[in-house]
Amino acid sequence: MTVYGIPNCNTVKKARTWLSDHGFEYEFHDFKKQGITAEKLQEWCAAFGWEKVLNKKGTTWKKLSEAQQNSVKDEASAIAVLLENNSAIKRPVVERDGKAVLISFDEIQYSDLLK
Repeated sequence: MTVYGIPNCNTVKKARTWLSDHGFEYEFHDFKKQGITAEKLQEWCAAFGWEKVLNKKGTTWKKLSEAQQNSVKDEASAIAVLLENNSAIKRPVVERDGKAVLISFDEIQYSDLLK
C-alpha cells in the first residue's frame, strides 16, 4: 500500500494515523519532495475523475491567478496545473497493489474498502 500526500496536511495525518492504528503497513510518498508524474495523475483521474483529484477548496487553488483557474477545463488542463502546483492535489491518495482505491479521508470508506 502506498499513501500519497504531504506530511503536514491534516487530512493526510488523520489517514496515516487511522491506517497505523488499524495495523496497515504502507509506504508514504511525499509528492512535495518526491514529485508526481503526469502518468500517475492520469491514473488517479481515471479512478476518481479529474474534478475530484483537483482540490478547488484548498488554499493552493485559491492562490492561483484567475487566469490559471480559468484555464482548467478538462483532465489535460487540470493535470497541467497539478504538475505545476502539486499542493492542489486532493490528498491523500491511497493505492493498493498499484491501483488507486481511496482519495481524501473518510473513516467509513477506509473501513469498508481496506478491511
